[in-house]
Amino acid sequence: MADQGFPPLPQIMVAPNGARRTKADHAALPVTVEETVAAAKACFEAGAGALHAHVRDADGAHVLDAGLYRQLLAQMKAAVPDMLVQITTEAVGRYSPEEQRDLVRGVRPDAVSIAVREMIPDDNMSAAQAFYGELRDQGCAVQHILYSVEDVDRFFDLDEAGVIPARSHQLLFVLGRYAADQQSAPEDLEPFLETLAKRRGSQALDWAVCAFGHRETECLVAAIRQGGKARIGFENSLWNSDGKVALDNADRVRDLAAALKAEGLTDVPRG
Repeated sequence: MADQGFPPLPQIMVAPNGARRTKADHAALPVTVEETVAAAKACFEAGAGALHAHVRDADGAHVLDAGLYRQLLAQMKAAVPDMLVQITTEAVGRYSPEEQRDLVRGVRPDAVSIAVREMIPDDNMSAAQAFYGELRDQGCAVQHILYSVEDVDRFFDLDEAGVIPARSHQLLFVLGRYAADQQSAPEDLEPFLETLAKRRGSQALDWAVCAFGHRETECLVAAIRQGGKARIGFENSLWNSDGKVALDNADRVRDLAAALKAEGLTDVPRG
């Protein structure tokens, strides 16, 4: 099949809960499907065009549960039909590549984020290759999560080898995940962009950034200034650019939107 393009990601995607934080970290962090939908709607109204969705079990733990994801997608379609929903296969050290693939096959979403190092942790690539081919044929947009320069190089190696089929790729560079105290800085993006420039060739790429810690807004503005997109929210940071804890996820979106407006960087359509 020929390269299959996808609509560009919106400028702002919100990640309202992630896999690890709980209400002990912030009372407004959504845990249930209903709370996540309400947070997503508020974030859409604040300027976010997409939801990066995690679901939690009855105890509040991150799970790869197809039934919960189908429930979330149905409620999102009813409540915020114009907001893209991207599910995640994040393993959190618990789920195998096979379990990640089973989740996506059970949900059949329009969009999914997959960490290359979690889906293909070793040189046993045949199952992953078949899976990525399925997603291409289904028209599912995959955002490849890359935590390091080494991940970027490996992504392009897999692309060139045909393990990840040729298509209009979506990438997410993660800043600060393994930094001291998980605190990122705008300069953390430079090695990613340098490697991207060396490896991308003429490929169509839609890249975005998420950033851990107090400087999340600053990092995301820097990324958009250089042609990228942003993923923001309580998954990675609780703090607005003034150093204060945000009221909720919509407050984080408003903080970023205001910073972008101040620099004249809001010309990318929301959806």
